Amino acid sequence: MEEIISRKYQTLKSEWNERQRRLWAASEAMFVGYGGVSMVSRATGLSRPTIIKGIKEIKNDDRLPDRKIRRQGGGRKKSVALQPTLPAALDALVEPSAKGDPMSPLRWTTKSTRRLSSMLTEQGFAVSHMQVYQLLRKMDYQLAANRKSLSDGADPDRNTQFEFINAQSSQFLKAGVPVISIDAKKKELIGNYKQNGRVWCPQGKFTSVNTYDFLNKELGKATPYGIYDLKQNIGWVNVGIDHDTSEFAVESIRRWWNNLGKELYPETEEIYITADGGGSNGSRTRLWKYCLQEFADESDLTIHVSHFPPGTSKWNKIEHRLFNHISMNWKGQPLVSLDMIINLIGNTTSNTGLKVYAMEDKNKYPTKRKISDEQMEDLNIVWNCTLKKWNYAIKPKKVIV
Repeated sequence: MEEIISRKYQTLKSEWNERQRRLWAASEAMFVGYGGVSMVSRATGLSRPTIIKGIKEIKNDDRLPDRKIRRQGGGRKKSVALQPTLPAALDALVEPSAKGDPMSPLRWTTKSTRRLSSMLTEQGFAVSHMQVYQLLRKMDYQLAANRKSLSDGADPDRNTQFEFINAQSSQFLKAGVPVISIDAKKKELIGNYKQNGRVWCPQGKFTSVNTYDFLNKELGKATPYGIYDLKQNIGWVNVGIDHDTSEFAVESIRRWWNNLGKELYPETEEIYITADGGGSNGSRTRLWKYCLQEFADESDLTIHVSHFPPGTSKWNKIEHRLFNHISMNWKGQPLVSLDMIINLIGNTTSNTGLKVYAMEDKNKYPTKRKISDEQMEDLNIVWNCTLKKWNYAIKPKKVIV
C-alpha cells in the first residue's frame, strides 16, 4: 500500500499546488485509517503536521476561495515581519555618515549585499544576501555609479562666451575665413601596449601585448596635435614625439597652413581659432601668444582666437568631430610604431565625409621657456571688447593697429 501511494504521489505531484498535495495526502491517510498519517508521510515525504492539517480541512469543509493556496497571512513570515528593526539597521549600514554611526565598520568598505548580510548577521539578524537585496529595493535604494556632475565653480561668463564663439564662427564662415578647432589629443605610448576596444579575429586567436605599460625609452610617446577645419570637414594632425608646448601647438598650426590651409583659402587674410582654456594653447600662456605672433608675421595673417571657458573642453568641435573617430579607428590595435600611428590617423574617416591628414614631427620642444614683460608688450595684440580674457586677435607687426 505504501509503495502504491508513493508511485501515485510521484506521478501527480508536479501537477498539484501546495494545497492540493496536502488534501490528497490527507484523503489517502483517511482511507487507510489507523496509521495512515504515518504511512502517507513516509510515502510522500510530507510532514505529519501537514497531513493532519489537510484532514482537519476536509472534515471541517474548510474551503478557500478559488485559486487560493493559503489563507490570508498564511505561510512563512518574512524576515522584516519577524525582525521589525531590520530595515533601520540596514539603513544605518548603507548610509552610515548620514543616518547611522559615522564609525560604522562598513564606513570604508564595499557595501555589497553579501557584505551587508554578513554584518547584519553579526548584529543578531537572520537575513540572506538576497533578502538584503529585496529589502534595499523596497527602501528605494538602487545600484548607481558616481557621475561627473559637479563643477568647481562654473564661470559666470560661460554662456556669454559660448554665444560669442557661435556668433563669431558663423560670421567668419560666411565671410570665407577658415575656422579651425585645435587641441592636443592625449599622449599615446608607442610600442606593443594594450589599446582599449576589440577587433574581429579568428576564433581562438588574439593579439598578445605587453603585460605592463612601462615606457619604452627608445620609442617614447606620441602626442597628436589636431587642427579641424569646420567648413571643409578636414582634419590635420601633427604627431610629435617631444613635449606638448606652445611652440609645438603653433608649429602644428603652421604646418596645417603651409601644407593645406593656404591652398584651401588662397584669398584669406585671417584665421579664426577656437581652443581650450588651458594646456599648451591656454588663454593665460604667454608663450602661446608669442609664438602666434611669430606665425602671424611669417604668414601675414591676422589670427583671431577664442578660448572655451575652463571645464568646457568637450564642447570644442575637434573632440567629437575628429578625435573620437581617430580613437575608433585604432581601437584594439597596439600602436607599435610612429609610422603605424601616422597611417591609422591618416586613414580615419566618418559617415559625414571626414578626411584626415597626418605627418610626424620629430622636432624638440624644450619646456620652461619664459617670455618677458618686454616681449609681451611688443606683441601686436588686440583684445576683444567681449570678454577680452578669452578673445583677442594677433596681427602681423607691419600692420598698424
